[in-house]
Amino acid sequence: MELILAYLGIALCVGLSGVGSAYGVTICGNAAIGAYKKNPSASGSYIALSALPSSQGLYGFVGFFMLNGHMTANLDMFSASAIFGAGLALGLVALFSAIRQAKVCANGISAIGGGHNAFGTTMVLAVFPELYAILGLLVLILIAGTLPA
Repeated sequence: MELILAYLGIALCVGLSGVGSAYGVTICGNAAIGAYKKNPSASGSYIALSALPSSQGLYGFVGFFMLNGHMTANLDMFSASAIFGAGLALGLVALFSAIRQAKVCANGISAIGGGHNAFGTTMVLAVFPELYAILGLLVLILIAGTLPA
């Protein structure tokens, strides 16, 4: 039972963060296609901003590697619950962080497509939702550090 709970936490960590990234990059991609029709010369900015939400999925993979080393046959319920909770927390934070970051980036892409010099401002504003995904990963790392090897 403990291994099932722990593996479910890892699956949620990777799955939710990956879904957030996939959803986020498509939000930005849709905005980039619309902006490209108006201003094709700024396609590099569109691509750079569209890639930002993909990082949350990477945090889920880092979470997997941090937690996978604790998956042993003698896993106790406390450790399994900690792994489940850490994985769920990171997965949810990364999911929502990627979606909200994508909305910031999509608005920036739209502004650039409209002829505004908004790349730098958009990059700065897009960092704020990213911060919470990083904090979620840090919490997972701290929890993993308390688990027996």
